[in-house]
Amino acid sequence: MARRVGFGTLWLLMLAVGIEAKNGYAPGSGIVAECLGNIMRLMVDGNFLQGRSLEVDAVYGTDVVPITSNLASQCGYSRKSDPWGNVRLFASLQNCFSYPLNDDNFNTTVRLRLTGTTASEDAVQIVSKMCKRSLWAFREILCDRNYMEVSVGRKLLDIAVKLPLGQKAPPKGSGSVVPEQPVVSEYTMWKVLFYMPRGEKTLTVEEAFKQGYGLESSPNRLVLRGSQNSSEAYLTDVDGVPMYVLKTSTFFRQKWMVTLVDAAVACPAGGVSFTEDLITWMLPRIISPLLTSAAFTLLEVHMGIDGEQLDGITMASRGYVLTVTDLYITVQIPVGSQDGYYKSYAPGYQYHIAFTVEPMLELLWHEEDLHTDTRYKVLYPITTPLRPMPPHLIDNTIPQKRMFEVVLGIFLPDVQLVNITLGSLLLSVAEANAQGFAVENTFPNGSKTFSLQVPFSDPVVLKDTTELQVKIFILPLVFGLLILPELAPFSHPAVLEASLQDIILPTATGTCDQENFYVTVTLGSMGPNMLTMIGKTILTTEIASGYGYEANGTHFSIAVPFRAVDAIYELVEPFSLRSRLDMTFSDPVNNTNYNEFSISCGFPVTMAECFPNGTMTVLAIKVESVPQLNPMYLTLRDPSCKPVFYNDRVAYFSFGVNTCGTRRKFSKNLMIYENVVTLPMMQSLSNASIKTSLKPLYRLQASCHYVINTTQMMAFNTRAQLNVPLAATGIGKLSVRMRLSLDGSYTAFYQDTDYPVVKYLQQPLYFEVELMQSTDPLVELFLENCWATMDDQTFPKWDLIVDSCENPGDSYPTLFHPVSADARVMLPSHFKRFEMAMFSFTANGTAVKEKVIVHCDIILCDASGPQDSLCNKQCMNKQRISRLGTSMLKRVHRSVTHKGPVKRRVSSGPVMLG
Repeated sequence: MARRVGFGTLWLLMLAVGIEAKNGYAPGSGIVAECLGNIMRLMVDGNFLQGRSLEVDAVYGTDVVPITSNLASQCGYSRKSDPWGNVRLFASLQNCFSYPLNDDNFNTTVRLRLTGTTASEDAVQIVSKMCKRSLWAFREILCDRNYMEVSVGRKLLDIAVKLPLGQKAPPKGSGSVVPEQPVVSEYTMWKVLFYMPRGEKTLTVEEAFKQGYGLESSPNRLVLRGSQNSSEAYLTDVDGVPMYVLKTSTFFRQKWMVTLVDAAVACPAGGVSFTEDLITWMLPRIISPLLTSAAFTLLEVHMGIDGEQLDGITMASRGYVLTVTDLYITVQIPVGSQDGYYKSYAPGYQYHIAFTVEPMLELLWHEEDLHTDTRYKVLYPITTPLRPMPPHLIDNTIPQKRMFEVVLGIFLPDVQLVNITLGSLLLSVAEANAQGFAVENTFPNGSKTFSLQVPFSDPVVLKDTTELQVKIFILPLVFGLLILPELAPFSHPAVLEASLQDIILPTATGTCDQENFYVTVTLGSMGPNMLTMIGKTILTTEIASGYGYEANGTHFSIAVPFRAVDAIYELVEPFSLRSRLDMTFSDPVNNTNYNEFSISCGFPVTMAECFPNGTMTVLAIKVESVPQLNPMYLTLRDPSCKPVFYNDRVAYFSFGVNTCGTRRKFSKNLMIYENVVTLPMMQSLSNASIKTSLKPLYRLQASCHYVINTTQMMAFNTRAQLNVPLAATGIGKLSVRMRLSLDGSYTAFYQDTDYPVVKYLQQPLYFEVELMQSTDPLVELFLENCWATMDDQTFPKWDLIVDSCENPGDSYPTLFHPVSADARVMLPSHFKRFEMAMFSFTANGTAVKEKVIVHCDIILCDASGPQDSLCNKQCMNKQRISRLGTSMLKRVHRSVTHKGPVKRRVSSGPVMLG
């Protein structure tokens, strides 16, 4: 393919001698090249750059050409970067420096060079990518951010193929693929005719090159490339969307013949609208400057990002919407989508942000009149309008720490803190960090905040003192910031102020028992000269003595009864009263409050009593929530029944269960008497003329429960002779307990505070059942039946051990474990151990995550008596530990005179399915 570009003397020899070019990637991670239709995309990770600038050179054989901004638009290159330093380079497959083996295969090679570094393997990387493109449309249009390109098919002519001016043919063995040059014919590009609304303009090929146009030809195709800002391009309106248009005819000449090829390209320059959350991009469906008639068919429409097509599933997952109507092809992209990025700006030295994303539209249409196809691709970078984001200063200063602590943010990662001005002192970040002033914080998503710490004692802090012995600390400061890589400056001023009392404030702590509040006060720097109030009462020497006042030079303590007049009743509960004690510490001279303290506790109080003679007593208490209540006006359900004692805080009633409107009802084996203490509807409050509302201001219900039928037992002994001494009869109890072991060693067990214990499905549970408070070696404990229930319910249940044997219907049968004597187990016959797998009950096929509790019936057997069938069941040998003959076992006597079986039932703590 013939290429004509005006490079002048920009050609340089390759510096990275001996570095082999890689197809699609370069040595080291983070560099990837991809073929995307008619473009090649090269992605360079910011980690490769390590904060340094990147220069890109085009490689053609052994020659290297720096890709400047002018050369990029002329030769088909574009470049973008994000705030994280990641770079994307796009190159047309038909760029000036590609090696076309034919119209189907194109090889592009670039050199990545870090500025300010030597030509080492770490500083220079060569990347080469071969792209195959066999399905070319008759016309291929590519719109990129800095150029417009059109490639059109043409009849086979003997076009003279020329290398760029001054360009050498690549040497053999250089590692690059070089096409064989065709025989030079007499057909050469002669001139280009530009069509514009104001008229036509003709430029020779050399003049077109000088004005920045790229012209490339092959026997089958002609490529024209130019900038949107070129003088021959014009802006026109296409269905409300502004578009740049470039229309040309390129002339080829022979001795006695001239032929021409028409080429036109149109690229959008607008059609974007914004809301706060959505970007809408509209492209005309009918791009009239590119059509000869309206008879055309739109065959394909694809949407993509950064030159890469996206399928429908990916678009839906990212919130992208593509719609096609009679007039427009519309793309909608959410602001903040994952394929874009936010960037910082500082217009007017004020901080702003904007969101940038680069969608792509790729169309394919067929024109009926010309019987030709056009493939149209647009890479269109979109940036939302600038949004002001004033930095937010968070003052975290705690004056008692005597240090200013502030955080400024939040910024995007392209913002850098350059300096801090403290008063009149300007410090760089390095100088501020050296003094421990500033620290840069980076959040996981890459955003930034900047923190500052300045001690009150530093000379840059201004100080003042008020009459109340309060010091004022003032710190004027300015944060100086830059936006990279544009080096756009902006700043954020602030004035910090904090106050600190020179005195040490008094503090208090407190506890309670069943009768008193116990308060200990640390005096602080005021000592005993401060004024202390309990509630609304000044703590005088006389009052303090009544509260057991004790003091030294730094503290004093008091014990205040919860019934004291200075205590406040907060809440009445069935068997307790919540009372609160408030204390205030102040300056007696200027009445300035230094500190406050409150403590609230519950105290046991009998609110109602029931006596066997049918008398009830009720104590009604005035609480904080009803300050208007006067207890003397409280009555029972019968308004004539008034309190037998009252004061301004309580009323006490005593009455018979058959009087004062007391009501009786029966419930099972109980007879219940109920009455209520209330304030009559029309009774005045506190001798005032204010009447109560229809809703009682105060209501307290009291009840007494009497058992109707009960059985009492009496024990007595008889003796034949008064003078025969008899041994005292002792009554003992045999206790049995069940515990859950932490593991199969049975050395550590869960405590009561550990329940409910959480276990996973089929996780083993190790239980131990123990006979306690017995030292009889002939007694042996056996498990008769064990089962599991949900909570404390009887049903549903699951059998674990049935008649001393494992449950045969259990898929995970219970396992018995032997018991051996050790330091804890003195008598192994008093212990039984078994293992089960954790399970759950089900409802409608779903596991119910309720508590599971295990229960066991146990039998105690004795070796000193005759055989008993309960102690010789089928599976007891599995449980038996000592080798006593079965004929030697019998049930243990419950008493000297009664020989019935001794049974006990034990249960475990709750176990929950994890």
